[in-house]
Amino acid sequence: MNTSSGILAFVTMVLISWPLIAGATEMPALGSVAPDFTLPAHDGSKVQLSALRGAWVVLYFYPKDKTPGCTIEAHNFAKDQPEYTKRKAIVLGVSTDSVDSHKDFCAQEGLTFKLLADSEKKVAAAYGSLNNLVVAKLAARHTFIIDPQGKIARVFADVKPTVHSREVLAALDALGATGK
Repeated sequence: MNTSSGILAFVTMVLISWPLIAGATEMPALGSVAPDFTLPAHDGSKVQLSALRGAWVVLYFYPKDKTPGCTIEAHNFAKDQPEYTKRKAIVLGVSTDSVDSHKDFCAQEGLTFKLLADSEKKVAAAYGSLNNLVVAKLAARHTFIIDPQGKIARVFADVKPTVHSREVLAALDALGATGK
């Protein structure tokens, strides 16, 4: 066996035995207090979750700015902003991308809600929404509805970007988020 085929055999063995995605930590339970955080937003502000008590919060994690699925999901949340406003719900998008990346993404796509930079990956981990890929750690596509008391009211772990915003609106309605 020559050296290059030996290296190829070793790399193949490692890739087969090493999972490409290591599972995220456990998600917060329904009814539990949502893990608090303060993160920088694309607009230069800081967002602290506990300061939003009194409103419904749609906290959605997504893998990467400017990728097809994430762009579709973000556009749908932006398009439905008047519906979220009627329900007194605040939409916050979170990924491990930088503030500058979020700023560019919002400007390029005309997004009208805050994108938060979890560059240290601590918030995604606290929500059980951090995927460890072989080459990077990215947020998993999960969404949490947090009630006005700061508790986890609904969790979406199987998100389809094309229909997700409508699913979240329906869930808010079922939870009584009428904005009245």
